[in-house]
Amino acid sequence: MRLTVGQAVVRFLAAQHSERDGHERRFFAGCFGIFGHGNVAGIGQALLEDDDVPYYMARNEQAMVHTAAGYARMNDRTATFACTSSIGPGATNMVTGAALATINRLPVLLLPGDIFATRVANPVLQELEDARSYDVSVNDCFKPVSKYWDRINRPEQLPDALLAAMRVLTDPAETGAVTLALPQDVQAEAYDWPEELFARRVWRIPRPVPEPAALEEASAVLLAARRPLIVAGGGVIYSGATDALRAFAERTGIPVAETQAGKGALPWDHECAVGAVGATGTTAANALARRADVVVGVGTRYSDFTTASRSLFADPDVRFVNINVARPDAVKLGGTAVVADAREALGGLDKALGGHAVAPAYRDETRALTTEWNTVVDDACRLRGGPPTQAEIIGIVNELSGARDVVVCAAGSMPGDLHKLWRTRDPKGYHVEYGYSCMGYEIAGGLGVKMAAPDREVFVLVGDGSYLMMAQELVTAVAEGIKLVVVLVQNHGFASIGNLSESVGAARFGTRYRARTATGLDGDTLPVDLAANAASLGTDVLRAGDADGFRDALRTAIASSRTTVVHVETDPHAPAPDSEAWWDVPVAETSARDDTWRARARYEADKTTQRHHL
Repeated sequence: MRLTVGQAVVRFLAAQHSERDGHERRFFAGCFGIFGHGNVAGIGQALLEDDDVPYYMARNEQAMVHTAAGYARMNDRTATFACTSSIGPGATNMVTGAALATINRLPVLLLPGDIFATRVANPVLQELEDARSYDVSVNDCFKPVSKYWDRINRPEQLPDALLAAMRVLTDPAETGAVTLALPQDVQAEAYDWPEELFARRVWRIPRPVPEPAALEEASAVLLAARRPLIVAGGGVIYSGATDALRAFAERTGIPVAETQAGKGALPWDHECAVGAVGATGTTAANALARRADVVVGVGTRYSDFTTASRSLFADPDVRFVNINVARPDAVKLGGTAVVADAREALGGLDKALGGHAVAPAYRDETRALTTEWNTVVDDACRLRGGPPTQAEIIGIVNELSGARDVVVCAAGSMPGDLHKLWRTRDPKGYHVEYGYSCMGYEIAGGLGVKMAAPDREVFVLVGDGSYLMMAQELVTAVAEGIKLVVVLVQNHGFASIGNLSESVGAARFGTRYRARTATGLDGDTLPVDLAANAASLGTDVLRAGDADGFRDALRTAIASSRTTVVHVETDPHAPAPDSEAWWDVPVAETSARDDTWRARARYEADKTTQRHHL
């Protein structure tokens, strides 16, 4: 079959399917793209001719990768989008999105254009022209943030590269961003391809089973435990192991704490659910974590927020059992490694324990701590009048959202507050990107979530800082007739980093949106109208001045069939409930400021609580 390289790529994508537990589906739901001289005559021309891969126009290259990542996460990594850009800034714009996808272990396929393979016209427009090697282009920036990277300099190289890309994209232990750099002259070059390349191909997403010896060792550790704690990570949800986790927790009585990616592994009101764990956790989960003698990590990579920078698990003899499909995560903290699918491992471990359960007194303690924390949440979300607090905003959205609806967030102080306060009722109801915590992910990621789950209401919670970073995909939502409810929280600056800056003695420097005066950026609040901006992008906009007005506006937005932005001014200084856990952010060791010296003293005291867990 004679096709160009671009046409062959698109034809191949249309034929790829994933399968897990007998359910087959197309792996690529379509291709996002912004065209330039590097891809318009190759991938662009191919998409024009091939309706089997729907094309979606994006407004920002980074954002379209975020949308693909949001779609992949919502589909538990069984489907995604391809993303194509021109060479130059279009390509490098995607690097941030690639890093986010790889850090969060989400499959996305990137198809950036590249410089001429023949070099006949070099240096071409937007070419880096690295004098050390003419084989280098800006697309080499993708190498450290991609799980697989290749440059297709000849058509003959394409089949092996495409198969390698699919191998990585459908591997739960290895998945992330995959980059195939496509020189613009090669994209348009014709070649006689074997028909087999375009045959329907099904990629089975495996469920690795645990080794019997690993289960035996893990069960022995748990049988000796008096105060075990489960830390449920994103792997529980991606593997569809929530029912297995629920059954395991109910039978053994082991309390379940959740990471950001694992939130929703149990409903918030389940008898074994103790809420978020770590630096943004609940006092219930963290109290249990400090005294746990065995920690069972299921599908977690133990980020610094989860472990409170390795200060949280304080029992001097604490041991870890780590269930993870990825061996590098399974061996962290010196734990007993069970390298397996979460669902398969939990079922095997349950059988190996032979009916063992925790003492009734430990169950009672878990319930008491959780009841106490739920009272704290009720109080934090209670309306007080005046500009609403962030906690009040979260409480109202939680109250008005349905059980299967989805909240989306990524950066600022909102993810931490959501982790503590949001009451998740469905495993896919909580979508906070906190592996990269990328400002600007919210609207683009929310678009991907809604495309994956059109029957669910999607609430995007975004601060003014993140909104200003990347709001362009509101235009895409309007163009495609995709409805989002965007809650735009206006606090006139980077509130999260402002609080952090103050805590380390840096006096909120560079975190407030103010006009410049003779003494710095300390003048009047900037006359920025983000609601008007959102309206100019084609959305419906509602303004709310207080909590009651916000509730009314949100009801209107939910009832609408169009993307609606609800703009609300909040009190940026109102604190959320304390997690009673630490996060390691270094403080200047010397300073002329007294508040920095005080912060340094606190920091040095907190550093003494860190452990290696070897």
